[in-house]
Amino acid sequence: MTDRTGSFSLNRNIPFNKPYLAGRELEYMVRAHAEGRLAGNGPFTRRAQALLQENLGGSAAVLLTHSGTAALEMAALLLDIRPGDEIIMPSFTFVSTANAFVLRGGVPVFVDIRPDTLNMDENLLAAALTPMTRALAVVHYAGVACAMDEILSLAGERGLAVVEDAAQGFMASYKGRPLGTLGSLGALSFHETKNIISGEGGALAVNDPGLTGRAEIIWEKGTDRTSFERGEIDKYTWQDIGSSYLPSEITAAFLLAQLEAAEAITAGRLEYWHYYHDHLAELERRGFLRRPVIPPDCQSNGHIYHVLVNSPEERRELLDFLRGRQIHAVFHYVPLHSSPAGQRYGRASGELKVTDDLWARLIRLPLWNGLDVDILDRVIGALEDFYARPAKAKGLT
Repeated sequence: MTDRTGSFSLNRNIPFNKPYLAGRELEYMVRAHAEGRLAGNGPFTRRAQALLQENLGGSAAVLLTHSGTAALEMAALLLDIRPGDEIIMPSFTFVSTANAFVLRGGVPVFVDIRPDTLNMDENLLAAALTPMTRALAVVHYAGVACAMDEILSLAGERGLAVVEDAAQGFMASYKGRPLGTLGSLGALSFHETKNIISGEGGALAVNDPGLTGRAEIIWEKGTDRTSFERGEIDKYTWQDIGSSYLPSEITAAFLLAQLEAAEAITAGRLEYWHYYHDHLAELERRGFLRRPVIPPDCQSNGHIYHVLVNSPEERRELLDFLRGRQIHAVFHYVPLHSSPAGQRYGRASGELKVTDDLWARLIRLPLWNGLDVDILDRVIGALEDFYARPAKAKGLT
């Protein structure tokens, strides 16, 4: 990370996120147009899928989608989720995790999260099981893996499918295995707020070879067009339910350029993450905030840098203070179990005390590819100034 102190005006707004160009995105988009193929499943789609499959260590298949949400919807279709089927998931997640299954009539069963990683608490899963349980939908929050050994063991014992919502997890791993490759299916996102981006975009990693053929059909609107384009059949027809899950070649071209630079992008992101982590250690030591926790088995991708403050009131004050310094920090997620739709379509398993507590104290700090150290210093300095005011530190859980 280059120190360019002074290059970023103290009066300039610091956004929470800023889309990043790796270098060849526009070139590839122009080439896609010149080659006369802008609809999905063209040359750039295939090149991006091949690179993703290589990065993910040889999943049975990787299919680009127009969003991470679409990848999750495909997963629900592939698992043949029926009305009344229950899917265990954390309440602390984006709505797409639940919506994908609710669209098929599934019932989200929300469980509490761990206080360290904010991931689904694996110790609560057995108590959430019922005869209607069909799948476990795990969410790797901030690119930090869930406790997958325990989760996969339980799933294997009970004959349950595991779907990884790895929307935030590309280029992160668990015990050396890429996130998105540990369950039967893994959903990735390349939304502009992610590390590797294409504006909107995603991918489904199909790790169970038995699901590959049907995944291609669902992906291509329920037809066997992919087999036709490979020359395996002389015509394609409607075979199954499906939808238009493909991204355009313009999106795939942009994504390919990002994927080619994925290692460098991730290294930079981790550098910014660690800069925050090192420079906020003193505030944590003094009890003002808590920094993220990364278990030893997990390799993060530096997707999110969050802090936990002492109370919801303090979070409101700090966000207002940062806004006054023209720094855009954010919070998330409003827990699904307490949302109107979550109460209508799902149910909670037990009390979700950790979720209710931590979401209300969490702040995400600005983090994007291409940051300069002076921007990071300005954010860190604002946090230090906030806590330099007369205050009494409180213990953090």
